[in-house]
Amino acid sequence: MVRPATAAPPARTRRTSRVPVALLLPATLGLLFLVLPLAGLLARTPWSSLPQRLTAPGVLTALGLSMQTATLATLLCLGLGVPLAWLLARVEFPGRRVVRALVTVPLVLPPVVGGVALLLVFGRRGLLGSWLDTTFGVTLPFTTTGVVLAEAFVAMPFLIIAVEGALRGADTRYEEAAATLGAGRWTTFTHVTLPLVAPGIAAGAVLCWARALGEFGATITFAGNFPGRTQTMPLAVYLALETDLEAAIVLSLILLTVSVAILASLRDRWISAP
Repeated sequence: MVRPATAAPPARTRRTSRVPVALLLPATLGLLFLVLPLAGLLARTPWSSLPQRLTAPGVLTALGLSMQTATLATLLCLGLGVPLAWLLARVEFPGRRVVRALVTVPLVLPPVVGGVALLLVFGRRGLLGSWLDTTFGVTLPFTTTGVVLAEAFVAMPFLIIAVEGALRGADTRYEEAAATLGAGRWTTFTHVTLPLVAPGIAAGAVLCWARALGEFGATITFAGNFPGRTQTMPLAVYLALETDLEAAIVLSLILLTVSVAILASLRDRWISAP
């Protein structure tokens, strides 16, 4: 009698308690290389004068401007990035691979180069900037709006990649069922697709916001470094490093705290281990 074939059990990742020294040593050095600079920042923090430095007018101004511009940049990325991610995930069209490659260029492009590119497009003599200036009297470089554009340029790929991945992993049967029930594409998108990928959108938005908050190169190139108008936290750190090391350390500590909070909020999605 021939027994029916049974499916093989899924392979499990084998874990070993014995780590070869050839792997343990470089792994330890890599961990120390990443952790020691953060430990040095905490060790040099002027804890006794920390409350006074945190409430200094310049710190609060830079922090408030950073929060404001990062939030506006994230909203801009959501409005433009989610539809683009849906297009890349759901629509077959010629050149889709090229478009996806272009979307990811800001991830590897030096931020200063991104700032120069923004100047060539949105500057007063740029491709679009000259038209905006002569037609509407709108000038974008060296303004708070310029900071938002610079941050959105470097942060949007993080959102698009996260949302596209969520769309590709979502079950399309729900969208197909909504279409068979007579729902239009827009209704399906807003009432079915968006709720399905809401966790991916939220994770992408948080990463986008964190990247915008830490942007430096494109911001200082395209928007300058004017206190109260374009001087965000990273720019304030750079300026304080030349005159007041302790102030630079305090500002860096704030950004470090925000980064740790972001990782803690996304630990179940990005850094949890099975």
